[in-house]
Amino acid sequence: MDFTPPPIEDGFTAEKLFNQGFSYTYDDVIFLPHYIDFPAEAVDLSSRISRNVPLSVPFVASPMDTVSESAMAAAMASLGAIAIIHSNISPATQAAVIRSAKSRRVPILSHPVFLPPSAYIDSPDDFADSPFILVTESGNSKSKLLGYVSKEDYMNQSDKSLKVRDYMAPSTPITVPWSHDLKEIDKVLEEKKANFVGLVKDNEVVDVVTKDDVEKVKGYPKLAGPGSLGADGEWMVGAAIGTREQDKERLEHLVKAGVNVVILDSSQGNSSYQLEMIKYVKKVYPELDVVGGNVVTMYQAENLIQAGVDGLRVGMGSGSICTTQEVCAVGRGQATAVYKVASIAYKSGVPVIADGGISNSGHIVKALSLGASTVMMGSFLAGSNEAPGAYEYQNGQRVKKYRGMGSLEAMTKGSDQRYLGDTAKLKIAQGVVGAVKDKGSVLKFLPYTMQAVKQGFQDIGANSLQSAHDLLRSKVLRLEVRTGAAQVEGGIHGLVSYEKKYF
Repeated sequence: MDFTPPPIEDGFTAEKLFNQGFSYTYDDVIFLPHYIDFPAEAVDLSSRISRNVPLSVPFVASPMDTVSESAMAAAMASLGAIAIIHSNISPATQAAVIRSAKSRRVPILSHPVFLPPSAYIDSPDDFADSPFILVTESGNSKSKLLGYVSKEDYMNQSDKSLKVRDYMAPSTPITVPWSHDLKEIDKVLEEKKANFVGLVKDNEVVDVVTKDDVEKVKGYPKLAGPGSLGADGEWMVGAAIGTREQDKERLEHLVKAGVNVVILDSSQGNSSYQLEMIKYVKKVYPELDVVGGNVVTMYQAENLIQAGVDGLRVGMGSGSICTTQEVCAVGRGQATAVYKVASIAYKSGVPVIADGGISNSGHIVKALSLGASTVMMGSFLAGSNEAPGAYEYQNGQRVKKYRGMGSLEAMTKGSDQRYLGDTAKLKIAQGVVGAVKDKGSVLKFLPYTMQAVKQGFQDIGANSLQSAHDLLRSKVLRLEVRTGAAQVEGGIHGLVSYEKKYF
């Protein structure tokens, strides 16, 4: 890799561009191409979300209640990324979500339904989202598995008044250890000529994987490597906590559940509350990585670094559903924020998470090249199958609800603490409630996104995340500011109609 500055002065160094008093977003800036001497497939984007938590894919699912719960956590981990479970639920529930995601080694969750043999199935709704109802001795996951009823068999059953025992499948269900991956499960299904297998951990049925599930995932782009696995051989899962006294009890629940990293969730992280919580976490749980934030200035970052953070989350008001900059007149353009914070954090070996403002793969390339180690995404993932919530139709388009954690709707569930408003008599919204269109499974579209990011890195001459950072800091990588006309020209324009498809 050649780090010699170009012989002809062209474009601006990042240092010069970001020290002119302007607050730039990702769309405001553009990288100039460099020299290519490697294929896109050779680009290595492995990184860290914090000092001691490595990722093979630099993507993080945001701790929002319309983005990250158990299904998203399992899918992201299977891709080599990670999800951060939101804290808009009770400590016990948040811990249960973590355990659910970590109790299997497949990228899909079905949340099986259990009934005892003496029960009745009243309607197809009893199956919830599962194609099967599992029949156990006591009707819960911790008792012996006796059989199952498929939704198809129930629908074909003429006498719906019969008890489950009278028409459940007579054959003994096949079970495998929870640690079986998709390839091993596929082999068992083929050998046993079965339609599904139960995943068992500590004598408890934790999930069901169907043949249809396996075939569907096999049709997606191949997953790179074994995914994000912790030292215990389980998926790595992160979680958000607040900075109040009661969050110490929440943290205890999360640690017992096996959380791999915690993020202190605050819109303005440079506070006495957060500094004290950082010191508490590092004292009581010295082996647990803690990420501080959110911050957008070098001064904020330095305070949290001195307190002992293992990572920094950067962004204030840049999310699609966030109104902090509008309501409070405080924040910073995300490109400027990422560059400024990363320029001081790297000196202490503290990874930076670029949180917010990600609408396309180009934004990811810019965030990572400006110094971030990972990108945190909310709306980019919110319309996926794995995001919480049900699909609905708006104006003929299939969508899912997506809300900011600063919206009044989310604040009523407890997220007001994130904005230091939990003790205020009047709640002021710093976010909105909206909807995002159906994107399908993250298992399908994120591998394509990753490939696009690799091609962006190839164009700037960086074969790894570290090389991109080195090219930026050695003043080889150059940027320019885009005018409004340049931004229009750089996008799709001049067409009467078009179909936008990237994969």
